[in-house]
Amino acid sequence: MELDKYIGVLVHRADLKLTHYYQKVNAPFDITIDQWEILVVLWEHEGITQKELAERLYKDQTNIARMLFKLENKGFIERRIHETDRRALRLFLTDKGWACKDEILEVSRHAYQRTIAGLTEEEVEQFRKTLTIIHNNVKDL
Repeated sequence: MELDKYIGVLVHRADLKLTHYYQKVNAPFDITIDQWEILVVLWEHEGITQKELAERLYKDQTNIARMLFKLENKGFIERRIHETDRRALRLFLTDKGWACKDEILEVSRHAYQRTIAGLTEEEVEQFRKTLTIIHNNVKDL
């Protein structure tokens, strides 16, 4: 099979371009793509633990802790000791973390629309399903 026929190669190429594009989109806010993902989750699920965040983002807890440290230093979030489990930390947005929400999400929605330009809603939904199947096929290998 030719290299350009392998799904993994095509997905990887698209990922590289998407990562570069979204890095440029997030640059004015002084956040990385990974930090953006954390903020998006916290805007919907403020107060979750670091472990829950890592599970939602499919990332290991060590990397999450590093990203949270940077977001905390930038003033977007704060970590608080869990009320019933002193070993766990819960995550909360600061005023700065809430204040940037609408602006970041507006730019994100515009970037998303540019990303899916030329596709119908049905094609986008089918693509999501296809990527999920591929992910599930290889997640435990």
